[in-house]
Amino acid sequence: MQAMIQFPDLSPEIFSISLGTFEFALRWYALAYIAGIVIAWRLAAAALRRPALWPAQQPPMKPEQVEDLLTWIILGVILGGRLGFVLFYQPAYYLAHPAEILKIWQGGMAFHGGLIGVVLATLIYAARHRIPKLQIADLVAHTVAPGLLLGRLANFINAELWGRPTDLPWGVAFPGPAAQDCGQALGELCARHPSQLYEALMEGLLLGALLLYLAWRRNAFHTPGRLLGVFLAGYGLARFIVEFFRQPDAQFVTPGNPLGLAWHMDGLGLTQGQALSLPMIAIGLYFLLRARHTARSPA
Repeated sequence: MQAMIQFPDLSPEIFSISLGTFEFALRWYALAYIAGIVIAWRLAAAALRRPALWPAQQPPMKPEQVEDLLTWIILGVILGGRLGFVLFYQPAYYLAHPAEILKIWQGGMAFHGGLIGVVLATLIYAARHRIPKLQIADLVAHTVAPGLLLGRLANFINAELWGRPTDLPWGVAFPGPAAQDCGQALGELCARHPSQLYEALMEGLLLGALLLYLAWRRNAFHTPGRLLGVFLAGYGLARFIVEFFRQPDAQFVTPGNPLGLAWHMDGLGLTQGQALSLPMIAIGLYFLLRARHTARSPA
C-alpha cells in the first residue's frame, strides 16, 4: 500500500455556543484573520515607533494612525477578496445568481482580489492624509506574511484547497468525496499534496522572515518601494510554484483539461493562480529595480 499521512482529526470550529435557535461558532479561519490583523497592527506600530528605521528618521505616519488604517484595509480585504473570487473564478455562476455575491459566510475569497482591495484602500488613505505612498506601502507589505501563514494553516485544518494527487510519502489523505476522487483503484485511499502547508512555508514563514530581516536589520525602509517589491515578487513567485502542486478549482477541470489550466493551448498553459501571479512578479521586480536605482542615485 502507498505510504501516506492520514488527515488528523481536526475540526474547523474551535468551539460553538447555542443560544436557543441561534448558534455561534468560532472557526480557525476566522481566528487566523483576527490574529493576522492584530500581528500586522503591532508590527506596523512598532516600526513607526523606531524613527531610525525611516529616511531622515521621519516615520511617514503616527503609530496611533495604524488602527484607523486597519479599518480601511479590512474593508479592502473583504470587498476585494470577495469580488476577486466572483470575477476571477466563478463569474458565470454569480452573473446568474447575483444575490449569492453577498453571502461571504458561505466561503469564496481570492487573495489576488484581496490584494487589489488592500492596495486601493491604502492609496485612498495615503491620499487623504498626505502620506508618502511608497512608504505606507512598505509599511503594510512587511506586516502581511504572518496573516498568510495563519490563513494557510487554517485552510489545512479546514481540509480545503488541497493539492494534486501524489505518491510522495508526505501525501495526505484528505477527507471528503471530492478529495478522494482521484481515479484510484476501488478501495484505495487517495493521497494529495498538502499544498496549504507549502504555501504557509513559502508565502508565510520564509517570505515573512525575509521581509522582517530587511526591514529591521537592513534598513529597507530607507529605500521606499523595496519591501513592496520583495513582497509582490516573493508572493507571486511562491504562488506560481505552488500552483504546480495545488488542485485547481473544479470549474476549470474538464475531461480535455485535467490539469485545470485556465489559459492554455494544446495542453500547455497556466492555471488561473499562475496567470494572476505573473503581474505581481512583474510589478514587484519593477519596484525592486526602481528602489535599486534610487539607492544608487546621488543624494
